[in-house]
Amino acid sequence: MRLLKGNFIYSIDKNEIEIKKNQYLLVKDGKVEGFYNEVPSIAKDVKVEDYKDNIIIPGLSDLHVHAPQYAFRGMGMDMQLLDWLNTYAFKEEGKYKNLEYAKKQYSKFVDDVKNSATTRLSIFATLHKDATIMLMDLLENAGVKAYVGKVNMDRNSPEFLSEDTIESKEDTIEWLEQIKDRYKNIKPILTPRFIPSCTDKLMDEIQNINKKYKLPIQSHLSENTSEIDWVADLHPDTNNYAEAYDKYNLFGKENKTIMAHCVHCPDDELNLIKQNNVTVAHCPQSNANLTSGIAPIKKMLDMGIYVGLGSDIAAGSSLSIFRAMSDAVQVSKLREAMTGEKNQILTLSEVFYLGTKGGGKFFGNVGSFEKGYEFDAIVLNDESFGDNSDFTLKERLERIIYLSDDRNIVAKYVAGNKVI
Repeated sequence: MRLLKGNFIYSIDKNEIEIKKNQYLLVKDGKVEGFYNEVPSIAKDVKVEDYKDNIIIPGLSDLHVHAPQYAFRGMGMDMQLLDWLNTYAFKEEGKYKNLEYAKKQYSKFVDDVKNSATTRLSIFATLHKDATIMLMDLLENAGVKAYVGKVNMDRNSPEFLSEDTIESKEDTIEWLEQIKDRYKNIKPILTPRFIPSCTDKLMDEIQNINKKYKLPIQSHLSENTSEIDWVADLHPDTNNYAEAYDKYNLFGKENKTIMAHCVHCPDDELNLIKQNNVTVAHCPQSNANLTSGIAPIKKMLDMGIYVGLGSDIAAGSSLSIFRAMSDAVQVSKLREAMTGEKNQILTLSEVFYLGTKGGGKFFGNVGSFEKGYEFDAIVLNDESFGDNSDFTLKERLERIIYLSDDRNIVAKYVAGNKVI
């Protein structure tokens, strides 16, 4: 058991933030047991971890990040998606065939993840099987929990970053067999990069792998208008981009699915997302950097669609999900101002929910301090912001979202284990 004392802030739902001031939280077997005003009798022999006036929030979830792109974050931010991929992303990812290079870059990525406020991630690696396993090993040792995908792609990419269809299938199966029962915290996720990079034959093969291994799935959806037009040309038998995944049963029908971006989804596509319980990874910084647009997140939330946040390194230049929260508010304001549509602006409560419980839902009962939830937590000291005596705890939370970085983290817990 663990017994923590401090100021706890967490989401009940997208509209309600719960605050427990100067209370005790009991954690048993890695899960939240409950709050107490004083030390409970069942924990009288447990040492209290007293964080005094610090603020304790659930760990943050990053639903969409490209680990091999971390080395060139901040580059090409004046480009649009397809040009950026060809100029920077594909060239960098091609280097991960070299395991020495992969270890150097992945070690930096994992070290920064460990020291961040993120406790759960869904990660794209590259098509290289051995480098992907190396990344999973490093993440396991760091103590965070993550899904990691060996990327599949057999067309419309440079020769140095493209697989033969059969090679892609066989490498994916070999990867899955090699990592079977290897990790406690890290799990595989099927990762067709996006429809333009996967032939119909490869999508069929991924569907067959999915039938056997029953894994979650991640990919990209309706990020950029040029990309959407491209998919329409490649799959003229579909009514929208989502159907190009759905016809291969890779869109939430049988397995949990994350689709990143969803910036330009027509209503029939949003309805399919809702119907299939697909989770949307909203990546506001990336969508602004690559001129993709502004996703209608308020509309998605009102529809009951599952939504979380993604850093989308390196189209997003910051690993911080706090930054993603603040960016989500900012771009939602721009959406309302530019479109004239009402009720587009995201609130503090909504973006805090997206970064914690909303994204955490993909991993199970994660992202809250409600009873039975896995205890992922970040302890934050906000003294560096100045005198906090005139601010409420909710106001201090807002300042943390906009002002904090890794230096404000006092402690970090993942499923009850102290990582920092």
